[in-house]
Amino acid sequence: MRALLPLAAALLMIGCASSTMEAARTGQPGARLDSQKAPEIVAQCIQFSWQEETRFGVDASGYLEPRKAGGFTVYTREAELFVDVYPQAGGTRVDYYAQKSDMVALQRKAAAATCL
Repeated sequence: MRALLPLAAALLMIGCASSTMEAARTGQPGARLDSQKAPEIVAQCIQFSWQEETRFGVDASGYLEPRKAGGFTVYTREAELFVDVYPQAGGTRVDYYAQKSDMVALQRKAAAATCL
């Protein structure tokens, strides 16, 4: 029974994050970035850069999951910021989404850009 409570909480968070991301995807991304690297490499790099505690402190989070339509999504807690990483001819496209434009959002965008 004790194991079910954390599992239920995790599933609830994933559901909330998913609906937040779907709503954001109906609009334009905050930035579009291109890379000649493979999507897997770019997505993993972004995930690791967003988990860097020296840069983001206690809010260092980066979760990676494959997209049903292909590619990957890297996101933070509650999907406040996320990127969709897609294969494209000659490399990878990264669509960056942020719920608000603040210093943390700019730092995460810059961290993602270093992975290109």
